Amino acid sequence: MSEFISKLLRKNSLRKECGELSVAEIEKVISDLSDILADRQNAEAEKEAELAAKKKVIDDIQARLNEAGLTLEDLGGTATSEKRTVAPKYRLIDEHGKPHEWSGRGRTPRVFQERFDKGAQKEDFLIVQ
Repeated sequence: MSEFISKLLRKNSLRKECGELSVAEIEKVISDLSDILADRQNAEAEKEAELAAKKKVIDDIQARLNEAGLTLEDLGGTATSEKRTVAPKYRLIDEHGKPHEWSGRGRTPRVFQERFDKGAQKEDFLIVQ
């Protein structure tokens, strides 16, 4: 938390900081803060209204699907919460004949890193499509 915010949130600190301000200046600060508050409340209300409208549309679509006896999969779609897999881009066969595949994303698998440490390059393991 910044020092400024810390002072705003503590009444005694705020009183001390406003000690040199005139009544008119304090009223201006209060007015500005009221405007900021109103803007924030309006933005949050708009966001809630958007979410409520989306939920209504989703509920309506789900009800129509249920009435028709359909599922999302019947439409050729997938649930948005499902994790998508990435096709492997690299493949190597270890000394035991076991294949290892890697998409090239994320942390390098140990078997690949061991080969890289011995001088191999990623391109040596590219899967030819």
